[in-house]
Amino acid sequence: RNEKPGPGRFRQFMQFDADTVGSASPAADAEVCMMAADTMEALGLERGQYVMKVSNRKILEGVLETAGLSNDASNSKRLTVLRAIDKLDRIGLDGVRDLLGAGRVDASGDKTEGAGLDQSQIETIVKFLDMDAAWCLTDLYDAKNPAPDMQPLRSVAAVTTPRFSDELKSDLPGRYFDNKSLLESLGQLVGLSAVGREGIDELEHMLDIFESAAYGSLRIRIDPTVVRGLEYYTGPVFECELLMETKDEDGRTVRFGSVGGGGRYDDLVARFTGQQVPATGFSIGVSRLYSALKLVGKAEESATLAPVVVLVMDKAVQGDYWRMVQELRSNGIRAEMYVGTAGMKAQMKYADKRGAPLVIIQGGDEKAKGEVQIKDLRLGSELSQGIASREEYASQRLAQFSVPEADMVAAVKKALAQS
Repeated sequence: RNEKPGPGRFRQFMQFDADTVGSASPAADAEVCMMAADTMEALGLERGQYVMKVSNRKILEGVLETAGLSNDASNSKRLTVLRAIDKLDRIGLDGVRDLLGAGRVDASGDKTEGAGLDQSQIETIVKFLDMDAAWCLTDLYDAKNPAPDMQPLRSVAAVTTPRFSDELKSDLPGRYFDNKSLLESLGQLVGLSAVGREGIDELEHMLDIFESAAYGSLRIRIDPTVVRGLEYYTGPVFECELLMETKDEDGRTVRFGSVGGGGRYDDLVARFTGQQVPATGFSIGVSRLYSALKLVGKAEESATLAPVVVLVMDKAVQGDYWRMVQELRSNGIRAEMYVGTAGMKAQMKYADKRGAPLVIIQGGDEKAKGEVQIKDLRLGSELSQGIASREEYASQRLAQFSVPEADMVAAVKKALAQS
Protein backbone atom coordinates (compact mmCIF):
# COMPACT_ATOMS: atom_id res chain seq x y z
CA ARG A 1 0.00 0.00 0.00
CA ASN A 2 1.55 3.26 -1.13
CA GLU A 3 0.25 5.69 1.48
CA LYS A 4 0.94 6.98 4.96
CA PRO A 5 0.06 4.37 7.60
CA GLY A 6 -2.42 5.36 10.32
CA PRO A 7 -3.81 3.70 13.48
CA GLY A 8 -4.06 -0.01 12.72
CA ARG A 9 -3.19 0.70 9.07
CA PHE A 10 0.08 -0.68 7.79
CA ARG A 11 1.88 -0.74 4.45
CA GLN A 12 1.62 -4.53 4.29
CA PHE A 13 -1.80 -5.96 5.04
CA MET A 14 -4.00 -9.05 4.89
CA GLN A 15 -7.72 -9.11 4.36
CA PHE A 16 -10.57 -11.61 4.44
CA ASP A 17 -13.54 -11.32 2.17
CA ALA A 18 -16.77 -12.80 0.94
CA ASP A 19 -18.05 -12.58 -2.62
CA THR A 20 -21.09 -13.69 -4.60
CA VAL A 21 -20.32 -14.39 -8.26
CA GLY A 22 -22.95 -15.01 -10.93
CA SER A 23 -25.90 -13.01 -9.59
CA ALA A 24 -26.83 -9.52 -10.79
CA SER A 25 -29.64 -9.18 -8.23
CA PRO A 26 -29.41 -6.41 -5.59
CA ALA A 27 -30.42 -9.16 -3.15
CA ALA A 28 -26.82 -10.43 -3.37
CA ASP A 29 -25.52 -6.96 -2.43
CA ALA A 30 -27.99 -6.80 0.46
CA GLU A 31 -26.86 -10.19 1.74
CA VAL A 32 -23.22 -9.10 1.70
CA CYS A 33 -24.07 -5.98 3.73
CA MET A 34 -26.07 -7.94 6.30
CA MET A 35 -23.29 -10.54 6.55
CA ALA A 36 -20.73 -7.79 7.24
CA ALA A 37 -22.96 -6.32 9.97
CA ASP A 38 -23.40 -9.78 11.52
CA THR A 39 -19.63 -10.27 11.44
CA MET A 40 -19.07 -7.10 13.48
CA GLU A 41 -21.52 -8.26 16.13
CA ALA A 42 -20.09 -11.79 16.17
CA LEU A 43 -16.73 -10.18 16.98
CA GLY A 44 -18.28 -8.46 20.00
CA LEU A 45 -19.08 -4.98 18.69
CA GLU A 46 -22.40 -3.52 19.78
CA ARG A 47 -24.90 -1.58 17.70
CA GLY A 48 -23.86 2.04 17.78
CA GLN A 49 -20.17 1.05 17.69
CA TYR A 50 -20.24 0.33 13.96
CA VAL A 51 -22.39 1.07 10.93
CA MET A 52 -22.56 -0.29 7.40
CA LYS A 53 -22.75 2.70 5.04
CA VAL A 54 -24.29 1.98 1.64
CA SER A 55 -24.55 3.96 -1.59
CA ASN A 56 -24.57 3.26 -5.32
CA ARG A 57 -22.07 4.40 -7.91
CA LYS A 58 -24.92 4.77 -10.41
CA ILE A 59 -26.44 7.50 -8.25
CA LEU A 60 -23.13 9.35 -8.27
CA GLU A 61 -22.95 8.84 -12.03
CA GLY A 62 -26.40 10.38 -12.28
CA VAL A 63 -25.28 13.39 -10.24
CA LEU A 64 -22.17 13.80 -12.39
CA GLU A 65 -24.32 13.51 -15.50
CA THR A 66 -26.61 16.24 -14.14
CA ALA A 67 -23.49 18.35 -13.52
CA GLY A 68 -22.43 17.90 -17.14
CA LEU A 69 -19.51 15.54 -16.62
CA SER A 70 -18.84 12.76 -19.10
CA ASN A 71 -19.31 9.11 -18.18
CA ASP A 72 -16.13 8.26 -20.10
CA ALA A 73 -13.74 6.56 -17.65
CA SER A 74 -10.79 8.12 -19.49
CA ASN A 75 -12.03 11.63 -18.76
CA SER A 76 -9.32 13.00 -16.45
CA LYS A 77 -11.58 15.71 -15.01
CA ARG A 78 -14.16 13.14 -13.99
CA LEU A 79 -11.53 10.94 -12.32
CA THR A 80 -10.21 13.96 -10.42
CA VAL A 81 -13.75 14.59 -9.17
CA LEU A 82 -14.11 10.97 -7.98
CA ARG A 83 -10.80 11.13 -6.12
CA ALA A 84 -11.79 14.42 -4.51
CA ILE A 85 -15.11 12.99 -3.29
CA ASP A 86 -13.36 9.93 -1.87
CA LYS A 87 -11.25 12.22 0.37
CA LEU A 88 -14.29 13.75 2.09
CA ASP A 89 -13.71 11.99 5.43
CA ARG A 90 -10.10 13.25 5.55
CA ILE A 91 -10.33 16.84 4.29
CA GLY A 92 -13.97 17.75 4.90
CA LEU A 93 -16.54 19.34 2.65
CA ASP A 94 -14.58 22.59 2.22
CA GLY A 95 -11.50 20.64 1.16
CA VAL A 96 -13.50 18.70 -1.42
CA ARG A 97 -15.02 21.95 -2.66
CA ASP A 98 -11.50 23.29 -3.23
CA LEU A 99 -10.46 20.14 -5.12
CA LEU A 100 -13.52 20.37 -7.31
CA GLY A 101 -12.47 23.90 -8.21
CA ALA A 102 -8.98 25.41 -8.58
CA GLY A 103 -7.24 23.08 -6.13
CA ARG A 104 -6.23 22.76 -2.50
CA VAL A 105 -3.15 23.70 -0.45
CA ASP A 106 -2.60 21.45 2.58
CA ALA A 107 -1.02 22.32 5.92
CA SER A 108 2.49 21.58 4.61
CA GLY A 109 2.08 24.01 1.73
CA ASP A 110 1.75 21.36 -0.96
CA LYS A 111 -0.86 22.06 -3.59
CA THR A 112 -3.13 19.48 -5.21
CA GLU A 113 -4.53 20.54 -8.55
CA GLY A 114 -8.32 20.65 -8.73
CA ALA A 115 -10.84 19.49 -11.31
CA GLY A 116 -11.54 23.02 -12.50
CA LEU A 117 -15.34 22.78 -12.36
CA ASP A 118 -17.51 25.87 -12.53
CA GLN A 119 -19.52 27.03 -9.52
CA SER A 120 -22.77 25.45 -10.67
CA GLN A 121 -21.13 22.03 -11.12
CA ILE A 122 -19.42 22.30 -7.73
CA GLU A 123 -22.67 23.13 -5.92
CA THR A 124 -24.50 20.19 -7.53
CA ILE A 125 -21.86 17.75 -6.24
CA VAL A 126 -21.54 19.41 -2.82
CA LYS A 127 -25.32 19.23 -2.33
CA PHE A 128 -25.13 15.51 -3.04
CA LEU A 129 -22.33 15.01 -0.51
CA ASP A 130 -23.95 17.19 2.16
CA MET A 131 -27.33 15.48 1.96
CA ASP A 132 -26.57 12.98 4.73
CA ALA A 133 -25.85 15.82 7.17
CA ALA A 134 -29.31 17.24 6.51
CA TRP A 135 -31.00 14.08 7.74
CA CYS A 136 -29.06 12.61 10.67
CA LEU A 137 -28.16 14.03 14.08
CA THR A 138 -26.45 11.55 16.41
CA ASP A 139 -26.79 13.49 19.68
CA LEU A 140 -30.52 12.76 19.76
CA TYR A 141 -29.85 9.07 20.24
CA ASP A 142 -30.30 7.70 23.76
CA ALA A 143 -27.29 5.37 24.12
CA LYS A 144 -28.64 3.95 27.39
CA ASN A 145 -31.76 2.66 25.71
CA PRO A 146 -30.79 1.42 22.23
CA ALA A 147 -33.89 -0.66 21.58
CA PRO A 148 -34.77 0.58 18.08
CA ASP A 149 -32.32 -0.38 15.39
CA MET A 150 -32.43 3.10 13.90
CA GLN A 151 -30.25 6.21 13.75
CA PRO A 152 -31.51 9.56 15.11
CA LEU A 153 -32.99 12.06 12.69
CA ARG A 154 -33.03 15.86 12.62
CA SER A 155 -35.75 16.29 10.01
CA VAL A 156 -39.34 16.81 11.18
CA ALA A 157 -40.62 14.87 8.18
CA ALA A 158 -39.76 11.32 9.13
CA VAL A 159 -40.87 8.46 11.36
CA THR A 160 -44.58 9.02 10.84
CA THR A 161 -45.03 6.16 8.40
CA PRO A 162 -46.46 2.77 9.45
CA ARG A 163 -43.30 0.83 8.56
CA PHE A 164 -41.59 2.20 11.69
CA SER A 165 -44.36 1.44 14.18
CA ASP A 166 -42.81 -1.83 15.37
CA GLU A 167 -39.35 -0.32 15.94
CA LEU A 168 -40.15 2.86 17.88
CA LYS A 169 -40.67 2.90 21.63
CA SER A 170 -42.59 5.66 23.38
CA ASP A 171 -39.90 6.16 26.05
CA LEU A 172 -37.20 7.01 23.49
CA PRO A 173 -36.60 10.70 22.69
CA GLY A 174 -36.25 12.29 19.29
CA ARG A 175 -36.87 11.22 15.74
CA TYR A 176 -34.85 8.66 13.86
CA PHE A 177 -32.97 8.35 10.62
CA ASP A 178 -35.19 7.19 7.75
CA ASN A 179 -33.19 5.55 4.96
CA LYS A 180 -36.05 5.77 2.49
CA SER A 181 -36.64 9.47 3.08
CA LEU A 182 -32.99 10.12 2.28
CA LEU A 183 -33.24 7.95 -0.81
CA GLU A 184 -36.27 9.92 -2.00
CA SER A 185 -34.23 13.13 -1.76
CA LEU A 186 -31.38 11.53 -3.69
CA GLY A 187 -33.92 10.59 -6.36
CA GLN A 188 -34.86 14.25 -6.71
CA LEU A 189 -31.20 15.21 -7.08
CA VAL A 190 -30.46 12.80 -9.94
CA GLY A 191 -33.52 14.09 -11.77
CA LEU A 192 -34.15 12.41 -15.12
CA SER A 193 -30.78 10.69 -15.37
CA ALA A 194 -31.48 7.09 -16.44
CA VAL A 195 -28.38 5.67 -14.76
CA GLY A 196 -29.16 7.65 -11.59
CA ARG A 197 -32.71 6.28 -11.46
CA GLU A 198 -31.34 2.76 -11.90
CA GLY A 199 -29.14 3.27 -8.86
CA ILE A 200 -32.09 4.52 -6.82
CA ASP A 201 -34.14 1.46 -7.81
CA GLU A 202 -31.35 -0.90 -6.76
CA LEU A 203 -31.01 0.73 -3.35
CA GLU A 204 -34.79 0.61 -2.86
CA HIS A 205 -34.67 -3.14 -3.54
CA MET A 206 -31.88 -3.53 -0.96
CA LEU A 207 -33.73 -1.41 1.62
CA ASP A 208 -36.84 -3.53 1.27
CA ILE A 209 -34.73 -6.55 2.19
CA PHE A 210 -33.02 -4.74 5.08
CA GLU A 211 -36.32 -3.66 6.59
CA SER A 212 -37.97 -7.05 6.11
CA ALA A 213 -34.99 -8.71 7.84
CA ALA A 214 -35.06 -6.09 10.67
CA TYR A 215 -31.75 -4.45 9.74
CA GLY A 216 -32.56 -0.83 10.59
CA SER A 217 -30.48 2.29 10.04
CA LEU A 218 -28.48 1.80 13.23
CA ARG A 219 -26.77 -1.09 11.45
CA ILE A 220 -27.10 -0.26 7.75
CA ARG A 221 -27.47 3.32 6.59
CA ILE A 222 -27.69 5.03 3.21
CA ASP A 223 -24.75 7.43 2.93
CA PRO A 224 -24.08 9.20 -0.39
CA THR A 225 -20.50 10.01 0.67
CA VAL A 226 -19.49 6.37 0.14
CA VAL A 227 -17.73 6.37 -3.22
CA ARG A 228 -14.91 3.79 -2.95
CA GLY A 229 -11.67 4.77 -4.60
CA LEU A 230 -11.35 1.73 -6.85
CA GLU A 231 -12.62 2.56 -10.30
CA TYR A 232 -14.09 -0.85 -11.15
CA TYR A 233 -17.20 -0.63 -8.95
CA THR A 234 -20.33 -0.55 -11.08
CA GLY A 235 -23.30 -0.39 -8.68
CA PRO A 236 -23.90 -0.63 -4.92
CA VAL A 237 -20.86 0.26 -2.79
CA PHE A 238 -20.51 -0.11 0.95
CA GLU A 239 -18.13 0.49 3.85
CA CYS A 240 -18.06 -0.66 7.46
CA GLU A 241 -17.16 2.20 9.78
CA LEU A 242 -16.27 1.85 13.46
CA LEU A 243 -17.87 4.74 15.35
CA MET A 244 -16.37 4.38 18.81
CA GLU A 245 -13.47 6.49 20.01
CA THR A 246 -10.70 5.02 22.11
CA LYS A 247 -7.12 5.68 23.21
CA ASP A 248 -4.05 4.32 21.47
CA GLU A 249 -0.88 3.15 23.19
CA ASP A 250 0.27 6.78 23.54
CA GLY A 251 -2.99 7.97 25.08
CA ARG A 252 -4.19 9.79 21.99
CA THR A 253 -7.87 9.72 21.03
CA VAL A 254 -8.37 7.49 18.00
CA ARG A 255 -11.40 6.90 15.81
CA PHE A 256 -10.70 4.00 13.50
CA GLY A 257 -13.21 4.82 10.79
CA SER A 258 -13.50 2.37 7.92
CA VAL A 259 -12.27 -1.19 8.51
CA GLY A 260 -13.66 -2.72 5.34
CA GLY A 261 -15.48 -2.05 2.14
CA GLY A 262 -16.65 -3.41 -1.15
CA GLY A 263 -19.33 -3.28 -3.77
CA ARG A 264 -20.57 -4.61 -7.08
CA TYR A 265 -17.95 -5.16 -9.79
CA ASP A 266 -19.85 -6.58 -12.76
CA ASP A 267 -17.21 -5.65 -15.36
CA LEU A 268 -14.06 -6.90 -13.63
CA VAL A 269 -14.17 -10.56 -14.71
CA ALA A 270 -14.75 -9.51 -18.32
CA ARG A 271 -11.50 -7.53 -18.27
CA PHE A 272 -9.57 -10.76 -17.86
CA THR A 273 -11.75 -13.38 -19.54
CA GLY A 274 -13.94 -11.47 -21.98
CA GLN A 275 -16.97 -13.08 -20.36
CA GLN A 276 -19.49 -10.86 -18.58
CA VAL A 277 -19.95 -12.21 -15.04
CA PRO A 278 -21.81 -10.20 -12.37
CA ALA A 279 -20.21 -10.17 -8.93
CA THR A 280 -20.32 -8.39 -5.60
CA GLY A 281 -18.22 -8.68 -2.46
CA PHE A 282 -16.81 -7.18 0.71
CA SER A 283 -13.31 -7.21 2.26
CA ILE A 284 -12.18 -6.47 5.81
CA GLY A 285 -8.62 -5.54 6.77
CA VAL A 286 -7.42 -8.08 9.34
CA SER A 287 -4.74 -6.01 11.10
CA ARG A 288 -6.85 -2.84 11.15
CA LEU A 289 -9.91 -4.57 12.57
CA TYR A 290 -7.82 -6.52 15.09
CA SER A 291 -6.14 -3.31 16.28
CA ALA A 292 -9.54 -1.72 16.85
CA LEU A 293 -10.92 -4.76 18.67
CA LYS A 294 -7.82 -4.92 20.86
CA LEU A 295 -8.12 -1.28 21.93
CA VAL A 296 -11.77 -1.72 22.97
CA GLY A 297 -11.09 -4.99 24.76
CA LYS A 298 -12.83 -7.27 22.26
CA ALA A 299 -9.80 -9.15 20.92
CA GLU A 300 -9.22 -12.56 22.47
CA GLU A 301 -5.65 -13.78 22.69
CA SER A 302 -5.12 -17.51 22.38
CA ALA A 303 -2.04 -19.64 22.80
CA THR A 304 -3.44 -22.16 20.33
CA LEU A 305 -3.70 -19.83 17.36
CA ALA A 306 -0.54 -21.19 15.74
CA PRO A 307 -1.07 -24.34 13.64
CA VAL A 308 0.25 -27.84 14.06
CA VAL A 309 2.85 -28.29 11.28
CA VAL A 310 3.11 -31.52 9.29
CA LEU A 311 6.69 -31.95 8.12
CA VAL A 312 7.45 -33.25 4.62
CA MET A 313 10.00 -36.05 4.99
CA ASP A 314 9.51 -37.50 1.49
CA LYS A 315 8.54 -35.11 -1.30
CA ALA A 316 7.36 -38.03 -3.46
CA VAL A 317 4.38 -38.63 -1.14
CA GLN A 318 3.31 -35.05 -0.33
CA GLY A 319 -0.29 -36.12 -0.87
CA ASP A 320 -0.05 -38.33 2.22
CA TYR A 321 1.06 -35.37 4.34
CA TRP A 322 -1.69 -33.22 2.90
CA ARG A 323 -4.21 -35.89 3.85
CA MET A 324 -2.97 -35.64 7.45
CA VAL A 325 -3.50 -31.87 7.38
CA GLN A 326 -7.04 -32.34 6.07
CA GLU A 327 -7.80 -34.89 8.77
CA LEU A 328 -6.58 -32.54 11.50
CA ARG A 329 -8.52 -29.59 10.09
CA SER A 330 -11.73 -31.59 9.72
CA ASN A 331 -11.47 -32.32 13.44
CA GLY A 332 -11.16 -28.68 14.40
CA ILE A 333 -7.37 -28.55 14.72
CA ARG A 334 -5.45 -25.77 12.97
CA ALA A 335 -2.81 -27.41 10.79
CA GLU A 336 -0.62 -26.80 7.78
CA MET A 337 1.88 -28.74 5.67
CA TYR A 338 5.36 -27.36 5.08
CA VAL A 339 5.37 -26.35 1.42
CA GLY A 340 9.00 -25.34 0.95
CA THR A 341 11.92 -27.40 -0.31
CA ALA A 342 14.14 -27.43 2.80
CA GLY A 343 15.30 -30.39 4.87
CA MET A 344 14.09 -31.42 8.30
CA LYS A 345 16.31 -29.03 10.29
CA ALA A 346 15.06 -26.00 8.38
CA GLN A 347 11.47 -27.25 8.62
CA MET A 348 11.81 -27.50 12.40
CA LYS A 349 13.12 -23.92 12.49
CA TYR A 350 10.15 -22.83 10.40
CA ALA A 351 7.70 -24.56 12.77
CA ASP A 352 9.38 -22.96 15.77
CA LYS A 353 9.27 -19.50 14.17
CA ARG A 354 5.62 -20.11 13.26
CA GLY A 355 4.90 -20.74 16.94
CA ALA A 356 3.63 -24.25 16.25
CA PRO A 357 2.82 -26.18 19.44
CA LEU A 358 3.41 -29.56 17.76
CA VAL A 359 4.89 -31.04 14.61
CA ILE A 360 3.89 -34.29 12.92
CA ILE A 361 6.72 -36.43 11.53
CA GLN A 362 6.41 -39.47 9.32
CA GLY A 363 9.49 -40.77 7.59
CA GLY A 364 9.96 -44.07 5.80
CA ASP A 365 10.38 -46.08 9.02
CA GLU A 366 7.25 -44.62 10.61
CA LYS A 367 5.25 -45.15 7.44
CA ALA A 368 6.29 -48.81 7.28
CA LYS A 369 5.01 -49.25 10.84
CA GLY A 370 1.80 -47.30 10.19
CA GLU A 371 2.81 -44.69 12.77
CA VAL A 372 3.49 -40.97 13.11
CA GLN A 373 5.72 -39.16 15.58
CA ILE A 374 4.38 -36.16 17.47
CA LYS A 375 6.99 -33.70 18.73
CA ASP A 376 6.10 -31.06 21.34
CA LEU A 377 7.94 -27.83 20.52
CA ARG A 378 6.87 -26.15 23.75
CA LEU A 379 9.28 -28.21 25.83
CA GLY A 380 12.07 -25.64 25.80
CA SER A 381 9.69 -22.90 26.82
CA GLU A 382 8.27 -24.95 29.70
CA LEU A 383 11.74 -25.93 30.90
CA SER A 384 12.64 -22.26 31.17
CA GLN A 385 9.54 -21.58 33.27
CA GLY A 386 10.33 -23.58 36.37
CA ILE A 387 10.65 -27.27 35.48
CA ALA A 388 13.88 -28.30 37.17
CA SER A 389 15.01 -31.03 34.80
CA ARG A 390 14.22 -32.68 31.49
CA GLU A 391 13.55 -35.88 33.39
CA GLU A 392 10.95 -34.09 35.50
CA TYR A 393 9.18 -32.93 32.35
CA ALA A 394 9.45 -36.35 30.70
CA SER A 395 7.86 -37.92 33.72
CA GLN A 396 4.80 -35.76 33.13
CA ARG A 397 4.59 -36.01 29.34
CA LEU A 398 7.00 -37.20 26.65
CA ALA A 399 8.28 -34.44 24.36
CA GLN A 400 8.32 -36.78 21.32
CA PHE A 401 6.35 -39.97 21.01
CA SER A 402 4.93 -42.33 18.40
CA VAL A 403 1.30 -43.30 17.92
CA PRO A 404 -0.54 -45.35 15.29
CA GLU A 405 -1.51 -43.11 12.39
CA ALA A 406 -5.17 -43.94 13.06
CA ASP A 407 -4.78 -42.39 16.54
CA MET A 408 -3.05 -39.20 15.34
CA VAL A 409 -6.01 -36.87 15.82
CA ALA A 410 -6.82 -38.11 19.33
CA ALA A 411 -3.15 -37.87 20.35
CA VAL A 412 -2.81 -34.34 18.99
CA LYS A 413 -5.96 -33.23 20.83
CA LYS A 414 -4.68 -34.75 24.06
CA ALA A 415 -1.28 -33.09 23.70
CA LEU A 416 -2.84 -29.70 22.98
CA ALA A 417 -5.17 -30.05 25.96
CA GLN A 418 -2.20 -30.63 28.29
CA SER A 419 -0.58 -27.30 27.43
